[in-house]
Amino acid sequence: MQETLLRAWRHPDALTGRPIRAWLFTVARNLVVDQHRARKARPQETGDEALAVIPAEDELERAVESWAVAEALAALRPEHREVLMEVYYRGRSVKEASAALGIPPGTVKSRTYYALRALKLALEERGLAP
Repeated sequence: MQETLLRAWRHPDALTGRPIRAWLFTVARNLVVDQHRARKARPQETGDEALAVIPAEDELERAVESWAVAEALAALRPEHREVLMEVYYRGRSVKEASAALGIPPGTVKSRTYYALRALKLALEERGLAP
C-alpha cells in the first residue's frame, strides 16, 4: 500500500485524465505480482538447520587425518599391514593374531615392531607425525 501511494506521489501526471482508483489498484496489483515473481526467482533462504548437517571443524580434521593414515597404511608392505590390522584395529592379542594369520607369535611381535616403525616413517613423510 505504501509503495503504491509513493508511486502515485512520484507520478502525478499518470493520475490526470483517468480514474485514480483504477490506476492505484493496477499499480498495487503489479507490485504484488512483481514481488511474487522476485521471490520465486531466487532460492529460498535456509535457516540454521542446514548448517547443523555440516560436520564440525574437528570432524573434518579427523576425516582428513584418517584418510592420510589409510594412505600410510596402504603404503606398508602387506604382511606389516595385516599384522597391524589384527593387533590394533581388531584388538587381538599376539596369540590370537598368530592363530588368525597362521604365523608364530614371535613373528607377530617382530612384524608389529617393524610395521609401527614403517608406519611412523610414512606418517612423517605426510607431515602427520612429529
